[in-house]
Amino acid sequence: MNGNGPSRLVDPLEDPLPGVGTYEDFNTIDWVREKSKDRDRHREITNKSRQSTVALLHSISDAFSGWLLMLLVGLMSGALAGGIDISAHWMTDVKGGLCLRGFWFNHEHCCWLSNETTFQERDRCPQWQSWAELITGKSEGPFAYIMNYLMYIFWALMFSFLAVILVRAFAPYACGSGIPEIKTILSGFIIRGYLGKWTLIIKTITLVLAVSSGLSLGKEGPLVHVACCCANILCHLFTKYRKNEAKRREVSRGDVSYYFPLKTLWRSRLVLFYVEFHTPWHLVELAPFILLGIFGGKTTCLGHYPVIEVLVVAALTALLAYPNSYTRMSGSELISELFNDCSLLDSSQLCGYKQVNTGVDNSLADRPAGPGLYTALWQLALALVFKMMITVITFGMKVPSGLFIPSMAVGAIAGRLLGVGMEQLAYYNHDSVIFKGWCSQGADCITPGLYAMVGAAACLGGVTRMTVSLVVIMFELTGGLEYIVPLMAATMTSKWVADAFGREGIYEAHIRLNGYPFLEPKEEFEHSSLAVDVMRPRRMDPALAVLTQEGMTVGEVESLVESTHFSGFPVVVSSESQRLVGFVLRRDLLISIDNARKRQDGIVSASQVVFTEHTPLLPPDAPPPLRLRCIMDLSPFTVTDHTPMDITVDIFRKLGLRQCLVTHNGRLLGIITKKDILKHMAQMANRDPDSILFN
Repeated sequence: MNGNGPSRLVDPLEDPLPGVGTYEDFNTIDWVREKSKDRDRHREITNKSRQSTVALLHSISDAFSGWLLMLLVGLMSGALAGGIDISAHWMTDVKGGLCLRGFWFNHEHCCWLSNETTFQERDRCPQWQSWAELITGKSEGPFAYIMNYLMYIFWALMFSFLAVILVRAFAPYACGSGIPEIKTILSGFIIRGYLGKWTLIIKTITLVLAVSSGLSLGKEGPLVHVACCCANILCHLFTKYRKNEAKRREVSRGDVSYYFPLKTLWRSRLVLFYVEFHTPWHLVELAPFILLGIFGGKTTCLGHYPVIEVLVVAALTALLAYPNSYTRMSGSELISELFNDCSLLDSSQLCGYKQVNTGVDNSLADRPAGPGLYTALWQLALALVFKMMITVITFGMKVPSGLFIPSMAVGAIAGRLLGVGMEQLAYYNHDSVIFKGWCSQGADCITPGLYAMVGAAACLGGVTRMTVSLVVIMFELTGGLEYIVPLMAATMTSKWVADAFGREGIYEAHIRLNGYPFLEPKEEFEHSSLAVDVMRPRRMDPALAVLTQEGMTVGEVESLVESTHFSGFPVVVSSESQRLVGFVLRRDLLISIDNARKRQDGIVSASQVVFTEHTPLLPPDAPPPLRLRCIMDLSPFTVTDHTPMDITVDIFRKLGLRQCLVTHNGRLLGIITKKDILKHMAQMANRDPDSILFN
């Protein structure tokens, strides 16, 4: 940066000042500037590629790097997800016992090769021994039950203790599901370390521990965080992504779109939950399906508890979960069991029907409930109350925690209970007005598993406010087009009921509680405000802090920066005209001045700071000027003072702006930032505007 040399823009490929163009923690990136930097970089590479073979090869490798990066992200994310799943299965089973063939086998794998298993007890084999058998040599009796109970609680406490200690000691950002933060980061906010290597390592380990402890949480949401960490870390291998915040977010968006989106996470459970229902639903069944929607909409309470309660909740969960077989099993196992469509050979308690010979050859006909089913029903009723209460408490604790599987489990339990109730009602009242004509004796009228699936969709829809995508996913799950209407009825009812309690989904509520600067794409701006009503400074505030394109000294600029906390400054022609020239970021300004003082001869506090293309005439004895036109944004986004705020908000959302300048006839009046918009929206909703922003 020579004060007497010609002006030049910063080379996008060889930035001479490390730090210029970067952002401080808890700031929003400038999407427009980042896009422009990438365009300049790409144009430079393309122009050079015509000059030599080496440059051409560099251009090809640059174009191919995106595909290679996505492949690496997919491989890394898939490997970690597989490892988490296998480890969680094994550690969950360790709470019950160990495999004699090898301690690394889980219960299912241990009994695969056994010849001693029976159809009724296919999960029992001599190779797998409970803790009571290993310690006391006895598998039955009160003492063995108590021993297994105590060991179950011990391992639950051990796993949850390790999870919370590791999160607190090494990576506080590893707690929670991560989806609210990921949504905010992808919108342009910077949270340093949230997608770092330590967060990835600790989240991976503690996610296994938290799920294995038996706490009412899932691993699907946290896997989004894990995948985005993989994307962010691997981005540093490629210059194109390492030096551009917008490009790095594109990879994470692609990662969340192509590898672990909410929809793909659901689809990844297809093998686990796949069911094939044999009977179409009837119009009369819409009423109970809508009831499930109402139930699903009501279960949206948000639990937010401190770290110290992790062990208490883990102990309480283990203590209450062990006696009930439906709460003892993992969430995915429970959902799979509830979705099950009973056949005559099914040994599940939920299929404990009495065998009745109706003279009609239908192996799947509705049958009266037997003792096994009645036992299962009251256990499920207790499980429903327990799961609803414990999930609200668990979600929000300082361990990795997802909400997908617990929400589905709660809805599936309610659905199965209602489904069995409807089935028995149809069996004993098939000649009544409601069932006559479509449900005859010996027919398969009601499918309880379908009710479980609709309940799961309704409950998750109420929590996350997913609608159309949720119906499509559940349609893929059942593989039957005829179930679209009941799913739509339940999901939409669930959303309407949930919206009556509050319009936010669980993740939006977390974003608001944490005060992240995130503009929800679906939220409508319904007020008739203008840009002048939201901009700063307000009428009674001090004047806007600006820089002039010439005439200010280095000392004056430094004083202005030190006396304010703004992240950037508009540049105007002069204090009198206030005609807008450009915008300079605080960080770029400080780095450039500091670098000039150290490396450029003659730069002192009395040196003029110049933002013009040509250096103004200076007295012969004046120190050389500091030219900073290269760090100025020459085309900042502006709106007029009478621009409606709904249009301004739309511009912020679609262009990812961090700030927008307000002018009147070309004269600078003020500035609007994303935080100003969020404060204004909070004020319009009668919330305290200062209490919601991230500190």
